[in-house]
Amino acid sequence: MRVLTSAQMRDADRRTIDEVGIPSAVLMENAGRQVVAAMERHLRALGDQRVAVVCGKGNNGGDGFVVARVLEASGVPTRVYLLVSASEIEGDAQINLSALDAVGVPVVDVAEPDAWAAQLAEIAASGVVVDALFGTGLARPLEGHWRTVVEDLNASGVPIVSVDLPSGLSADTTRLIGETIDATLTVTLGAPKLPLLVSPAAIQAGDVVVADIGIPEAVVEALEGPRVEVLTREWARDLVVPRPDDIHKGDCGCVLIVAGSTGKTGAARLAALGALRSGAGLVTVATPQVCQPVVSALMPEYMTLGLADTADGMVSAEAVDAVLAERCDVLAVGPGLGQGVGARALVRALVERATVPLVLDADGLNAFADDAAELVGRDGRDLIITPHPGEMARLIGTTIDHVQTHRVEVARELATTRELYVVLKGARTVVATPAGAVLINVTGNPGMATGGTGDVLAGVVAAWLAQLLDAEAACGLGVFLHGLAGDLAAAEQGEVGLIASDLVNHLGPAVLALHDPSESDESPTLRRQRLRAAGP
Repeated sequence: MRVLTSAQMRDADRRTIDEVGIPSAVLMENAGRQVVAAMERHLRALGDQRVAVVCGKGNNGGDGFVVARVLEASGVPTRVYLLVSASEIEGDAQINLSALDAVGVPVVDVAEPDAWAAQLAEIAASGVVVDALFGTGLARPLEGHWRTVVEDLNASGVPIVSVDLPSGLSADTTRLIGETIDATLTVTLGAPKLPLLVSPAAIQAGDVVVADIGIPEAVVEALEGPRVEVLTREWARDLVVPRPDDIHKGDCGCVLIVAGSTGKTGAARLAALGALRSGAGLVTVATPQVCQPVVSALMPEYMTLGLADTADGMVSAEAVDAVLAERCDVLAVGPGLGQGVGARALVRALVERATVPLVLDADGLNAFADDAAELVGRDGRDLIITPHPGEMARLIGTTIDHVQTHRVEVARELATTRELYVVLKGARTVVATPAGAVLINVTGNPGMATGGTGDVLAGVVAAWLAQLLDAEAACGLGVFLHGLAGDLAAAEQGEVGLIASDLVNHLGPAVLALHDPSESDESPTLRRQRLRAAGP
């Protein structure tokens, strides 16, 4: 599902009106009705509560007028609070404002601070507030009366439903540019917007529903400009096809994982399990000789390869030829490898000499922390890196805070300038490709913030790369299923009790869930902050 900027959304509206022939009034009517439909699905006992619709001017306010009319017509007592003079309302919005009188919806003028203050107690006594102040056009922080209105609504404690975007967000950045509505539910129109998907802005959105307002998919796909996609279950399902009856293990990909050191053999096991549970036909763990007996004893399903090691229980640089001589389709390097001189030299040699696709994680990335300029892809050999925010900050020479507030930008820049694939882990994992495409994952939950889940992801991505032979698809599918497995595990164990092994055990069920018609995106199991597509 494509994610649009404010300019792309305006272009999509224009093309739908001018080229497809759907009038703008129809789009506004569809938008308002879809917001009401989402409220009916996601808010309990809506019919028993009074609704306050707080409107600005422009199309967002017009959408709010439609919401108010449709709610009132369905028996929900509704009142509109207008933050601008009625004389400023124009076009389709003005038509819908005029229609409110015919259905008995009161319109209260709160354009002045004193008028707003006089009505605040009444608004705060409502069961639900609909935020129709600003849509995708906002580019600067709210000030004055507008800022006060947002602060008051947030302080009221009343559930807020935002139309398109929580007012105060800019559609073109994931950063908070100023005071912003703290929404319970956001019904975004036509297509997702970036700040609804990536923190810190996404925290303000609550649950997110994408409403179909009549913009054809072909129009959205033809839009020029940055290409950002949100990963969906339907997209993932198309990649996981039934296996033929005569398939054998050699057809399912061979993954070699260079991992482990004294005290960190568990990381090697988790990466290998991630690969096995993701369908790899053969998995071998290459680990220091001193660790090989331990790693071998942890699981019988993978093979092991003992590597030359050092006195401190880490791999030696001398192991490079043994690794390169081992047959594999994908090489994953880094989990639990340690940061000794030999381990760092081995990683750098493998990046330079390996001819098979390479997944670099954890200590594989730390090997380049002091000279990140040497971490580059090359023609004919895909290179995938899977940093967490701290590792990303070290690679690009910045702070974790900068990475977290510019997740899409830093991932895309590193991917395009170094010609590699970046999987920037964390809440809403971001995948960026050498061509500049960005994929955003919305599965997963805070329970996955525990040791070992990143090791599992390295194995998952490597396994899907070995099967799909497509780095972009493998990264996207890997992070989607990894997060979905975490959601399924959290449903059983809870977020606090979730550990990496639980996630591994739910990788198989995650694949099954892709094809399970009873497992909808509205399921409580998967509900936390996930993108859910509303029906037409």
